Amino acid sequence: MKKYDLITIGRANMDLFSSDIGAEFVDITGFVPQVGGSPTNIAIGTAKLGMKSAAITAVGNDNVGDFIIKYLERKGVITDLITRKAGKSSLAVLGVQPPDKFPLLFYRENPPDIWITIDDLPDFSETKAFLISGTALARGTCGPATFYAAEKAHEAGTLTYVDLDLRPDQWQHPMEAGVALRRIMTMVDVVIGTEEELWAAINTDPAKWHGNDAVTAEERAAVEAWIADQMQSDASPSVIALKRGSKGVTIFESGKAPLDVPGFPVEILNTVGAGDAFASGLITSRNNGLDWYNAARFANACGALVVTRHGCAEALPDKAEVEDFIANYKPNE
Repeated sequence: MKKYDLITIGRANMDLFSSDIGAEFVDITGFVPQVGGSPTNIAIGTAKLGMKSAAITAVGNDNVGDFIIKYLERKGVITDLITRKAGKSSLAVLGVQPPDKFPLLFYRENPPDIWITIDDLPDFSETKAFLISGTALARGTCGPATFYAAEKAHEAGTLTYVDLDLRPDQWQHPMEAGVALRRIMTMVDVVIGTEEELWAAINTDPAKWHGNDAVTAEERAAVEAWIADQMQSDASPSVIALKRGSKGVTIFESGKAPLDVPGFPVEILNTVGAGDAFASGLITSRNNGLDWYNAARFANACGALVVTRHGCAEALPDKAEVEDFIANYKPNE
């Protein structure tokens, strides 16, 4: 039996969520502390769904670092791969103005988690799955360490995922993101990303860069054409999960027709964390032996639940909540 079901790598923040839903940022009167950072959220989300999940990350020798580690322990995440390094632990501050305004400010001038090194990595033969955050490639020594981790996970036969996790403000230049993401996608088994993230990954024209803003019809067609080419080759990745918001997800698998899996349209309270919930549900479901359709359906339900709740890590559901949501879901309610 392996020590871990999943190991994630990348940033960990103390998240301060506005407690005043709907308030303009300047009118916020209080915040609710949680822990975030996409890969760390996925460690939390999969742990809540029953996996033995660990996070490779780093925090400072400060109170925020203490908070992050204790919070993760309470949520069932294995913390033995978290290191302490110089610098102040990462912080994110978030406003909540539904349905579509969620201001997010990072305080990551020189966070410890960008200085993860090769020496901080575990033996990847001890885990069933490995999740890479695309943003882990952006800064410091964490990028080279993450590429090396992907190589070692492949050598160990570990199922490896990358969540593209595009955070434009974490890259020195927009085109750097594409260079790194195109490389890492050839080193993993499964890619998870939105249409916008896939476009950012494959686009090589700075004039056509627009971060996470919605893709045009032409850009969407280019993304789908690029994916189709990838699925015709023997190279990695073998699966791409293309997220399409409330429309659900399309699963592209080598040698098979695209699989459209419908979502669960709901009234949105907060979009932050929906993608992490989706990844948590997908990875857990595949670990539990579900086929791609049912794994993606479960993942869509995880994402739908989170957008109806306040917070991010605190909003991530457990298995019983997801199953109950799917069983009782009625559209337009």
